[in-house]
Amino acid sequence: MERYEQLLRLVESCRADFERFYRKQNRRAGIRLRKRMQELRRLAKEIRDEIQHLRRSFPPKPKRRSSAAPPSQ
Repeated sequence: MERYEQLLRLVESCRADFERFYRKQNRRAGIRLRKRMQELRRLAKEIRDEIQHLRRSFPPKPKRRSSAAPPSQ
C-alpha cells in the first residue's frame, strides 16, 4: 500500500499546476506539469514491474477439475 500512497501523493502534487495551466494558461505551470507527468510515468512503470515480479513469486493456483458432465440423452 506504500506504492499506492506514493502514487496518490504524486497525483495530488499536480493539482495546482493543472489548474494554473488549464484555467490560467500559465506556461511555467505547463512545464512543471509535464515534468510531474514524466515522474508519474516512471513511477507507474516501476509499479508495473514490481507487480509482475511479485505475481511470479506467488504460489501457483491449484488446477480445477472439469465438472462438466457429458450431456445425457
